[in-house]
Amino acid sequence: MFNFDTPILIVDDMLTMRKLVAKALRGIGFTNITDAKNGNEAWEKLTSAEIPFGLVISDWMMPDLTGIDFLKRVRLDPRTRATPFLLLTAESSKDNVAEAVTAGVSSYIVKPFTPDTLKKQLQAAYAKHQGKTAA
Repeated sequence: MFNFDTPILIVDDMLTMRKLVAKALRGIGFTNITDAKNGNEAWEKLTSAEIPFGLVISDWMMPDLTGIDFLKRVRLDPRTRATPFLLLTAESSKDNVAEAVTAGVSSYIVKPFTPDTLKKQLQAAYAKHQGKTAA
């Protein structure tokens, strides 16, 4: 189901959270992980990568360019609009979830999360972009 060599971009302003997500991804089997400390840095990495990222996992609450605004930018650009995008956030209100869905989020994880939750949401995100139902 997963291509474990898929380049993944983790975006979070907290280094500890980036490390936690990377550790969980490595535990699932992913090996090609890059991180960024905010949406602007992530945009630069996303649009300048020689090999396109196959997944973005972004925090919602970040300075400069928030995760939701980063998602909107990704969805508007023809080069990146099809990239699976998972929001990882402490924001769980129905309004926030609805805004994320409207913006085109592939999946949504509320912090704190477990590696198993991350794996299930990754499956859902990949399935959504492949037009299949998650296993």
